Amino acid sequence: MLYGLGVTIGAGIYVLLSAAAQKAGVHAPMAFVCASVVMGFSAASFAELSARIPVSAGEAAYVHLGFGSRKLSALVGFLVIASGTVSSAAIAAGSTGYIREFVDVPPSFLVVAIVLMLSAVAAWGIVESVLFAGIFTVFEAGALLVIVGAGVWNEPQILNELPRIVPSLGDSAAWAGIAGAGLLAFFAFIGFEDMVNLAEEVKQPERTLPRAIFLTLFLGTLLYFMVTAVAVLAVPVGELAASEAPLSFVFERITGASPALITIIAIAATLNGVVIQIVMASRVLYGLAKQGSIPAPFARVDPRTQTPLIATGTVAAAVMLLALLVPLENLAEWTSRIVLVVFTLVNASLILIKRKGTPPPEGAFTVRVWVPVLGVVTCIALLAAGWLG
Repeated sequence: MLYGLGVTIGAGIYVLLSAAAQKAGVHAPMAFVCASVVMGFSAASFAELSARIPVSAGEAAYVHLGFGSRKLSALVGFLVIASGTVSSAAIAAGSTGYIREFVDVPPSFLVVAIVLMLSAVAAWGIVESVLFAGIFTVFEAGALLVIVGAGVWNEPQILNELPRIVPSLGDSAAWAGIAGAGLLAFFAFIGFEDMVNLAEEVKQPERTLPRAIFLTLFLGTLLYFMVTAVAVLAVPVGELAASEAPLSFVFERITGASPALITIIAIAATLNGVVIQIVMASRVLYGLAKQGSIPAPFARVDPRTQTPLIATGTVAAAVMLLALLVPLENLAEWTSRIVLVVFTLVNASLILIKRKGTPPPEGAFTVRVWVPVLGVVTCIALLAAGWLG
């Protein structure tokens, strides 16, 4: 759960609050709620599939079992690697805004330093990487709760203004803004599916993974809604949308105090997201090589660190290039599009598995077939809304 929350929080609210506010204004919290609904159906499908097939490169394995196509399975594996790599690049690029609150150095220099340092952490070992992620996650969530508490304490009228967040059904302009921000908000929830790619390193995955998936989604939604609501109601939306370090800006405007501590935690949150995505993408490369879909050296595990060093180094190099060359908002939107395509295929795979009558392991978590059907429909709808928005 800490692994999942670490990547969702670090990849989301700390980096994309400004962009969501720019697209949806005071209604930005609704974009996160809508994205969580879309994510919920797919989360349930992943929970069942992770219990049925607890392996690395999980999405590829699910699609192979559902569609019976090794080529489609390999394509999904590469899409998952692409999503983790692009997402990690987005977070690395987003973290520079917070770091430059302390040191005035070129963003490109910071990107190189960040990726080199965090790829070393990812290569160090899985226990060390997850421990690193878990510790950082506690601080990340704590900082978000501090911002919510400070907002309600210093601006108590926020509670009375909460109805402003929900537009009327006839306000087409507001809903169009929410739809446009939905793709960015969806990016903020990306993370729970990363957990299934650590299935081979989890004790009792059929029991542990479904619980961790649902806890991650529930806690992430609650935190996102509260923080975004405080942000858009307590400070001018135009100023929030223009900020490169949005949560530090919100804290400073609400309390009048130095945002240094919040900024430090925001840096930790974003760096945590980079580590977790590098770990995930490298494990999928390892899993594909182990399945014979890509060259065998990517499955080579170092005897000292017990991690796939070649896979980790390859992912880190790609992350660095993307973070240096592509704007943050484009990286976030393309990550969401890639993940939505993967989710559509994974949900479709569960539908086919259920139609074949393949029995799940005894005691495994299962869902009704309408859940993956709605997963397919909602993913396609959000993809379409993102293109139209």
